[in-house]
Amino acid sequence: MELQLITKRLTLRPLSINDVGLAIEMFTDEQVMKYAGGTVAKEKIIEEMEMWTHRGGNGCIGVWCICDRTTGESFGSTALTPLPIDKDDTDWEQVVEDQLPDGEMEIGYFLKRTAWGNGYATEAVERILRFAFEDSPLEEVVAVIDPKNESSRRVLEKTGFLSTGIRRAYGEDLPGFQIIRENWLGRQ
Repeated sequence: MELQLITKRLTLRPLSINDVGLAIEMFTDEQVMKYAGGTVAKEKIIEEMEMWTHRGGNGCIGVWCICDRTTGESFGSTALTPLPIDKDDTDWEQVVEDQLPDGEMEIGYFLKRTAWGNGYATEAVERILRFAFEDSPLEEVVAVIDPKNESSRRVLEKTGFLSTGIRRAYGEDLPGFQIIRENWLGRQ
């Protein structure tokens, strides 16, 4: 299975330990993390970076680094990972190499501030959905957002997600979204 995913402007490649600088830049930035639980200490990012590179479901589940297809510059990440219900973070123990985790798979994305406003999140989400529904056995992908995060809401709506109302995730009640394979295929 090809895990390097290409779009018109982007290359999405599996996150590697060498992307720690990008992770530090994004996850220590108050504006980037405003709707994602707040900043993360640099030491914790370094400590957890290897775990964030794990892939499950024969590569279907994990984190991709979003890169400029022409220059190679890394400016974000997108992920398909198990949605935590009562925990405040992904349960990385569920990400096992040769099996899909039980429960729902969530799409998520982060971009450095310098990459905001260019449509990169929408382009990356569209490509991950194509991968999920054409190259993996996933039948649905879900997402949750902070209720004040209108930018993320727009990305999800543009890419075909439908609101499922308030749902439990990350130990909170948050706006939920879902797209199923049949609906995604119908948009193509």
